[in-house]
Parts: sequence; C-alpha cells; structure tokens
Amino acid sequence: MLVKQANIFADLPVKLIEDFQQEFQLNEWHKGDYFNPALLTQRFFVVIEGQVEIKQSNPETGREATLDMLYAGDCFDLIVLLDDQPHDVIVSPLTTVKLLSVKLETMRQWLWSYPEFNQQFMPYLAQKMREKEELASSLILHNVTTRLSRIILKHINKIKFYISGKEDEQQHIVNGLNDDTLARMSGTVRQIVNKQLQRWKKDGILDKKRNQVIIKDLEALEKEAKYPQFLANAEWLKSKPQNKG
Repeated sequence: MLVKQANIFADLPVKLIEDFQQEFQLNEWHKGDYFNPALLTQRFFVVIEGQVEIKQSNPETGREATLDMLYAGDCFDLIVLLDDQPHDVIVSPLTTVKLLSVKLETMRQWLWSYPEFNQQFMPYLAQKMREKEELASSLILHNVTTRLSRIILKHINKIKFYISGKEDEQQHIVNGLNDDTLARMSGTVRQIVNKQLQRWKKDGILDKKRNQVIIKDLEALEKEAKYPQFLANAEWLKSKPQNKG
C-alpha cells in the first residue's frame, strides 16, 4: 500500500490504512515543473518517491532561502493543515517526484476522528518543529562551516545511501545538493559554500560532483559540525543498511 510509505501512516492498523488509501490520488511532478502554492490550501501532499525543495524568495532582491528538503515519506504543507491560511512558498521538485494527495479537509477530519492517527501525526509534527528551531538557532549561533556540515549530515541521515567496496570504506552520498541549494539552506552565498567544499575536498573529507556530495570521512565531517555528541556510531550506521553501490 502506497499510503503506508508515509511516516505518519506507517504504523496504523491495516484496515484504517485501506480506508484512507481510497481517498488519495497519485500525482507525478517532474524537475522544473511549476507548482501553484494555492493548491496547498486545497490538498495535503505526501512524497512517495523523489526529492522536493521548499523555499521562499525575496522579490526585491531575488535572494532565496530553503525552508525544507523533503524525501520519500515526508509530508507538506503542515502549516496550512493547521491554520488553513495561505502559505507563500515555492515548491520545487528536484527530481521526478511521485506523491499522494488528499483533500485538506479530509486530512483534518482524520486527525479529529481517529486518535490512533493523531498519535502518529503529533510526533512527526514535533520533529518538523524541532528542525525549524534548529535551523533558526544555527543561523544565529554557528558559522558557515558548522551550518554546512550539519546540513550535509542531516541529509545523509535521511537518505541512508552509500557506496563501498569494503564496509570500512563506505562513502555516503547526498544527491540534489548543488552549491546554490546548499547556499540557500545554510543562509550564505554560493561562493562561500564552494570555497568550504573545496577545502573539505582538499582535506579528503568529501568529493563534490555536479549535484552530488560524496562523504569520504564521516567522522571528520562530524567534528566540523561541533555537535554536543558526535554522530559516529549512530544507530542507523550500526544497522548496516543495504549496500546500493
């Protein structure tokens, strides 16, 4: 069942998921497609496959900031779902994207009517709120090196994809994060991002291709992130995800 691929539906009873699935429709967007943000006041979207960037733009300067990067299992727009007000965002597919969508009012009715669904939804909502808090505090409290390393680590954790010949030579891959995108996400400009990436490349921490970051020394990148506790030996690394390369 496609609906089960979304985090907020995954652990619901099978019968409830089957009932929900009847209300969804399948959509497909392509890289560069225009998305009318007015649709966010009508339908609730769940990413099933692909990558979507949510950003805002200053019409006077043309400067853009990335608010969120969505992968399979993520939902949007939570703000419109909660307050039923228009949300001025740019929804930009970075790849071919498959989504499920349901009427916004139906989604709200489910939250009101099914306690078990509400219990699944609230932790996801809290997670997204924490991400926004971390983004805001990072822009104020940390320099570009720290912000950039944390952004890359966050997306490694989301996609959990690597190539390797041997287990101790895993090279983690982050797709879709070119210099412009990383600049929007870290609150700086492309030239500064490129300079930092080149320094890491020279130090053997990562390799950079067109729209792909390949992490060669995960522990060194974690040190750059200056987390209270390093992410080395995190549970998702212990689980030894399937080698896809």
